[in-house]
Formats: sequence, C-alpha cells, structure tokens
Amino acid sequence: MPQRPAPLNTALGTVFALLTFFIAPTFSYGDELNIYSARQESLIKPLLDRFTVLTGTKINLVTGKGDALLTRLRSEGLNSPADVLLTVDAGRLYRAQQAGVLQPISSQGLNEAIPQHLRSPENRWYGLSIRARVIIYASERIDPSELSTYEALSAPAWKGKICIRSSNNIYNQSLVAGIIASQGMEKTEAWLNGFVENFARPPAGGDRDQIKAVAAGQCDVAIVNSYYLGGMINSDDKRQQEAASKVHLFWPNQNDRGAHINISGAGITQSAKNVGSAKRLLAFLANDESQQWYGETNNEFPVRPEVDVSKTLSAWGPFKADQLNVGELGRYNADAIMAMDRAGWK
Repeated sequence: MPQRPAPLNTALGTVFALLTFFIAPTFSYGDELNIYSARQESLIKPLLDRFTVLTGTKINLVTGKGDALLTRLRSEGLNSPADVLLTVDAGRLYRAQQAGVLQPISSQGLNEAIPQHLRSPENRWYGLSIRARVIIYASERIDPSELSTYEALSAPAWKGKICIRSSNNIYNQSLVAGIIASQGMEKTEAWLNGFVENFARPPAGGDRDQIKAVAAGQCDVAIVNSYYLGGMINSDDKRQQEAASKVHLFWPNQNDRGAHINISGAGITQSAKNVGSAKRLLAFLANDESQQWYGETNNEFPVRPEVDVSKTLSAWGPFKADQLNVGELGRYNADAIMAMDRAGWK
C-alpha cells in the first residue's frame, strides 16, 4: 500500500459514519442522477447499482471516451443533463475544470477524507482511486538492483530495451508533466532525449501490450499503470497469466519524490440539477465498501490510506508515492506534449 502522509485523525471514523448515514435509505426515493462516465461500464456500474439499492436513486449512465465526454459537456453547456462527470486521469479532470463545466463542491467530509494532493485545490473534483505508473521488468533478464528511477532509463545502458505506448496517451503525458513539475523543463527535455533513444520499438498498443512485449523478450523493461499487471495476474486468459508470470513490478524513485501516481475521479457539473444526490454519490464512492471494491475489482489503490488493499496489491509491497498535487499533471499537460514531440516520441 502507498506510504502516504500519516493516517487521518481519529475523527475519520465519525466522518464516515456520517457519510454512511447520509447515503442510507432514509432519503426520499425517486431521485435521479445522470452520469457521464469515461470508466468502462463494467468497472463502475456495480458500484452505481449498489448506490441505487442504498438510496433509491435511479442512475442514468452514459459512457464514452474522456475527451469526447468533455467536448459534449462543453457543447451542451448549462443545458446538459449530466449531474456528475466520472473520468480517469487528473489531466482530464483539470481540463474539465478549466473548461468551466464543473462546479465547486462544499463537503467537509470529502475534504477530510481525501488527501489534499488527490483533489482539486478549488474543490471542483475529487480523486476516488489511485493508479500508479510503474516500471515492469523481465524477471529472468533484469536484476532489480539495475533499476532506480524513471530518469535513469535515459542512460545508454538501456539502449533498445524499453517498451512504452505512444505519446498521445494521457497516462504518458501525465508522467512527463509530473517530471516537468518536479524537475523543470530543461532537465525533463534532457531526460526525454535519452529516454526516447532507448526505445526497443516504435510505441504501439496499450499497457498490456507492453507487458506482453517484455515477457516475449522484445524489450527488457516497460512503463505501465500497475492495474494492468493486476488484471493480467487475475485474468481468466492463460496467456495473460503466463505473460504476467514472467515479469516483476518495480517502484521507481523511492529514494526521492516517489512513484508517479494518478487518479480516477469525479466532479459535479455546472449544469447539475441534482446536486444533493450527486454529493451523496461522491461520498459513497469514497466509503470503505467502494474503496475496497476498487482494489478487488479494478486493481487500483484506495485514496484513503487507512483502507485495506487487495491481496494482489499487497503482494507488490508498500511504496512511496509522489505527493505532487495531481492537478499539476493537467497544468503541465500542454508543455509535456510539446516536449515529447520535440524529443521524437511518436
């Protein structure tokens, strides 16, 4: 589990007892919530169904790509039927905030429960799960003592040994944005130039494809979101299980800022007609049951440090997570894209 700031104070149990009370079925039935979600239906609908059981609130779910949903919200403006935007990557939540489609949320419970670096400083969105971007390495070819930081992968020793997906992927853009925020543009560009030179092949495919490539010997290391490895470990597909068995996970930057993390999260839209129910939904998605479900089902880490993680996540051991406010990943997104382009990252 991430080694984040010291656990919240002892009032947290009281806070979440109140949150549980506020989502109990004592509320009047018949409420509806319209949700735009960039999460796959299978990764969020069971939680939404549970919320309906507890509160009687009917959920109307619209799923789509994150950027397409933001474009739709901007186009619809205050006439949008959406009450809640659920999406992945703080970069997208930052874009939504900058586009003016999210309203500030007044919730002491959420502010106390969710660490400050995992939510908007202006309280316009909240992280609901943590996803870490990690180094995957070939168990038989790489000694973990050879690994240390993201930045070290720009060294000539890694020439032709790195697999990663394309630069148009927002997970990679956020990784680079985080390095810009931490190291500055000059150092980031120097790293990028060496890093790109070390690619084993032109970037292609998703994170699972990078893991499979390491397992197949096409490269020795890859940078991926950890939950993809978790999904392969727990897959019913024997080929995915076999590929996962040939690699190990390495937590980068443990002696300095910590591993790069990102979030899935949510905000309430400016057009929301059902703000009360929307706030109750966010509280529900932050409670113990939901947080544990994220880990068991999605292989993501809880945003609340005191919530237990799944066996799969526990097996990877504790790690130091970067404490940068994830909103900075959105702030530096455009700079990251330009720097990746200058470095020739396709």
